[in-house]
Amino acid sequence: MSATTQVDTPPIILASSSVFRAGLLEQIGLAFTTASPDIDESARDDEPADALACRLAEGKAAKIAREHPEAIVIGSDQVAHVNGRILGKPGTPAKAREQLAFQSGRTVAFHTGVCVIAPAFDTPRVHLETVHTTFRHLSDIEIARYVAAEDVTATAGSMKSEGLGITLVEAIESADPSALVGLPLIAVRRLLAEAGVALP
Repeated sequence: MSATTQVDTPPIILASSSVFRAGLLEQIGLAFTTASPDIDESARDDEPADALACRLAEGKAAKIAREHPEAIVIGSDQVAHVNGRILGKPGTPAKAREQLAFQSGRTVAFHTGVCVIAPAFDTPRVHLETVHTTFRHLSDIEIARYVAAEDVTATAGSMKSEGLGITLVEAIESADPSALVGLPLIAVRRLLAEAGVALP
């Protein structure tokens, strides 16, 4: 990782195994390590999608922070939501095809929660960023070709905007487009600054 953070700041840990989230942090020149939190990502009864994204982001950060209390820990989670339905990680290509067929022609809210826990904070700092993504009307053939070409089995909503998934989309509305990839960098920079990390 590149090292542009100040030497007197605590170590920074990304509580995620996602190469895409790590890539986003590398994009802003952050020195960090990663740790994979193993938490239950199931939704609670009647839990709204945005609340679920924030709870999971905080849960991931909190688990790693307990193991590394001296560190600044960043946790994040994304939940897709459309027409009253939460779309999690499909798990299989068949489920990914079903999710994409359901999203065809619809506008999907991708809720990304981020949490920063730091020695400088009395409590965890949580931020929610929502990206509204309108899908084109997709044919079964287009969906099958996409799922065969790009592994989205571990991606909320079965679409990677940073890859071929952008070809499925008609419009994206967001104050922070990096949130759609999985980590809202504008909010992350602000939260890290509050924790004492100077960027750039």
